[in-house]
Amino acid sequence: MEIDSKCRICPRNCNIDRNITKGYCKAGSLPRVAKAFLHMWEEPCISGTKGSGTVFFSGCNLRCIYCQNSKISHGNFGKEISIEHLAELFLSLQSKGAHNINLVNPTHYVRQIRESLTYAGGLKVPVVYNSNGYESRETLQVMEGFADIYLPDFKYLNNETGRKYSNVDNYFEIAASAITEMYRQVGGPVFDEEGIIKKGLIIRHLILPGKTEESIKVLDWMRQNLPGDIYVSLMSQYLPCYKAKEHPEINRRIIRKEYERVINHFYRLGFENGYIQERDSAEETYIPEFDLEGI
Repeated sequence: MEIDSKCRICPRNCNIDRNITKGYCKAGSLPRVAKAFLHMWEEPCISGTKGSGTVFFSGCNLRCIYCQNSKISHGNFGKEISIEHLAELFLSLQSKGAHNINLVNPTHYVRQIRESLTYAGGLKVPVVYNSNGYESRETLQVMEGFADIYLPDFKYLNNETGRKYSNVDNYFEIAASAITEMYRQVGGPVFDEEGIIKKGLIIRHLILPGKTEESIKVLDWMRQNLPGDIYVSLMSQYLPCYKAKEHPEINRRIIRKEYERVINHFYRLGFENGYIQERDSAEETYIPEFDLEGI
């Protein structure tokens, strides 16, 4: 396996030897995993009736101050495992009836994941690449033919918002380029007879309090720059987690008027495909407990 001796796997381009030290994402040379289980709270076409075989990877190349998974993304909680062990997790989740293998925050372990998928060999369910959208095209091309479904966030259109809330420059340009590459690889969603997605792109957008204008501009960009068969998942689940309480303007849930404004714009633009989240999904009970389950 090509271990990252001068890691440039994500747009941070840390250029460090991960066998010796760790870069911005806190990843070493082996995958660090915090949980592997059947997840019932993803989009209906992903969780279905049996659950999505979800593997949460530790570390992150963003520093979102409102992150619901800060224990693993910022704190790097998890357990380092071998390539073979990761492959066994995939096969175990499949044997439990998972509709798919759902790789959450996989970017910094792309090469290790690709080798694990090759080692697993017997996977018969699709692979979901579930990321924050801050990706390089070159890294996504490493996953071409291995990722069946792309499930990226599209967080911000205003880069000042990205700097303030996720400590990232040029998020919009990078995410827009990455999502375009994802669509090139897998196209629009394809479903089986039970409505479970088998292949394609679904774009997630989390609406932040006080940022409905930015959400509207994100939708405008998608309408103007992507084919009509994309699916959009508009998420109302924002909670003021982690350090969000230090920022009064986002230290609250979104209100109904904000969510309805974004939904109305979604329909006004002529989007026909997607998911709208119930506002009661903004509850801590829907946040997974990271306890090394399944590892």
